[in-house]
Amino acid sequence: MVGTGEAGKTGKAGQNSAGVQPYYAQNAGCLGQRYGSVTFEEVHGGVLDLLPSGAAAVLDVGAGTGRDAAALARRGYRVVAVEPVRELRDVAQRLYASGDVRWVEDSLPELPRTEGAFDVVLLSAVWMHLPPAARGRAMERLAALLAPAGLLVVSLRRGDPPTDRAMFDIPADEVMRDGERAGLRLVRVVEDGTDRLGRAEVWWQTVALRKGEE
Repeated sequence: MVGTGEAGKTGKAGQNSAGVQPYYAQNAGCLGQRYGSVTFEEVHGGVLDLLPSGAAAVLDVGAGTGRDAAALARRGYRVVAVEPVRELRDVAQRLYASGDVRWVEDSLPELPRTEGAFDVVLLSAVWMHLPPAARGRAMERLAALLAPAGLLVVSLRRGDPPTDRAMFDIPADEVMRDGERAGLRLVRVVEDGTDRLGRAEVWWQTVALRKGEE
């Protein structure tokens, strides 16, 4: 999740850039049910084969209500889940109380409270909240948090943004360029297609980038 620095600003084409965090705080309970209605494997099936086969350190940025963090922990990974919205963290820890996940209150683009070298960094439906001026800085910070040969996975919500929170329609090509400037190379672009929650106006792409040379 992003910080609140862009709340109240106006995006392109006059879109409403209302604060992101208040929306998620107010809707945390129903979002936990909605996000939990589809599995980690269904959402991220196009990149599952890229995940490490053994023990690994994983960072879930904008972990929301905890579905992905819990699923990654079940795979045997050491998971750090970053989420700035207290209400979402509360829902996550109630829904997945048995998960071996360490929760951190932090936010993009700087992630000042997050430290470590991670084999995988996941941003699931998060990048779309970053305003243009923050994306380069965020990518540099994420690259710095990756271990050598670490994998960055970014899922992108595509389609016209809603008007109830700050959101941008960011194409995979832009994420690839930002990643290249930060020293990451493209591994895969997945055209995930239609929205698994049944929203006709929404479709998804996933970009997988890796640190270092082949």
